[in-house]
Amino acid sequence: MSEAFEIYNENGSFPLLLVCEHASNYVPSRYNGLGLDEDLLQSHIAWDPGARQVALKLADMLDCPLVAAGMSRLLYDCNRPPEAKDSIPVLSEIYPIPGNVDLTSEEKNWRIENIYQPFHSAVENTFSKLENTDIVPSMVTIHSFTPVYKGEKRKVEIGILHDSDTALADHILDASSDFEDLVIARNEPYSPTDGVTHSLKLHGLNKGRRNVMFEIRNDLISNENKAADMAARLAPMIKNAVLNQSSHKKPGEDV
Repeated sequence: MSEAFEIYNENGSFPLLLVCEHASNYVPSRYNGLGLDEDLLQSHIAWDPGARQVALKLADMLDCPLVAAGMSRLLYDCNRPPEAKDSIPVLSEIYPIPGNVDLTSEEKNWRIENIYQPFHSAVENTFSKLENTDIVPSMVTIHSFTPVYKGEKRKVEIGILHDSDTALADHILDASSDFEDLVIARNEPYSPTDGVTHSLKLHGLNKGRRNVMFEIRNDLISNENKAADMAARLAPMIKNAVLNQSSHKKPGEDV
């Protein structure tokens, strides 16, 4: 079992891979909490609270595999390429990260080789098992966001994010009219210009797989019951979108 990732429901048969890049706030003891107190390590700067719980429930409901990161985004943000300045952040929101300041190239490379690369290899390896059918599998990433960011309250409750492939997002947004009690928006509270679509591009766009990202405000999934309720609402919408937009061409053909 790798510290860098976990794979859940690896043999799920539905043509979808769930990915949760910010599933964990785990920081190995050798890093001394990166110089942060426990409150910050439990907060949204270290992970996406509730996202893993939603993703686990979705994996069960849809019978699909899930790949989730095993370490805190503060050690390495698996939704950023190695060349990104915020892949190993020295500042998260308004909070300095002392343990990431003035890192040696050896330490940076160690984190790339032992956190980023194993995680994304696990994603591709899991996809390979899903691609033994006539349907090209889709990719859905699950994230959460804080209700207040840099002192500003966020009105959006669920964001549907995409890069240049809008197919899944369009279908989901069309279906979201049934969610009249929730504020749902396209490419909010983040967008591709914020650099948040790395995984979508790496495993989706570059491989001819439909892809979309969910951003869920974390107060809506702040405990197990809320996470389960959210998953139950999202699952039918995701299933319909995947079945509607999935390609029946083999990988390697034009999609």
